[in-house]
Amino acid sequence: MVYRFLILSDEVDGFKREIKIDSEATFLDLHHAIVESVKYTETQMCSFFICDDDWSKRTEITLVDMGSPSEEDIYLMEETKLEDLLEDEHQKLLYVFDYLTERAFFIELREIITGKNLKKAVCSVSVGEPPKQELSFDEADLKANNTPSSLGEDFYGDSEYDPDELDKEGFEGLDGPISNPYDD
Repeated sequence: MVYRFLILSDEVDGFKREIKIDSEATFLDLHHAIVESVKYTETQMCSFFICDDDWSKRTEITLVDMGSPSEEDIYLMEETKLEDLLEDEHQKLLYVFDYLTERAFFIELREIITGKNLKKAVCSVSVGEPPKQELSFDEADLKANNTPSSLGEDFYGDSEYDPDELDKEGFEGLDGPISNPYDD
């Protein structure tokens, strides 16, 4: 089976990525595909969170075992296959790429394509520029303290971002061909 994920950001208007990946791939494979699609470095800690319909975090899949004394199961990206935890279309996930400020991508499993397999993940849609991967300590401190900034009220997030946008059908261009600047 192939999973088709839609990835959005609340920080940048018009940013969208679509990743197609085999259901037997690991969360680490999905992490690599996302990082490659947005041209981030792989030097940062990150985690996936499987969420409920209201985007509340439920299950964490981490890059590295932090040794937390938790009663909950620990899932590592390298060891956990996508199909182990994802089985329904419209499943929601967060991909926290900046632990310092809890910045994340919103991800939805848009489609499960049966009867197909992929050897390697593919970024099938790439629209818009991604948010900065890292914020400076000053920028992060301003965000953490919610202090006014000369950067503008929308610097850390689009005040008009609608998380329900993931539930809307008919994203312009997502079902048709779009040139992918990363296909070189």
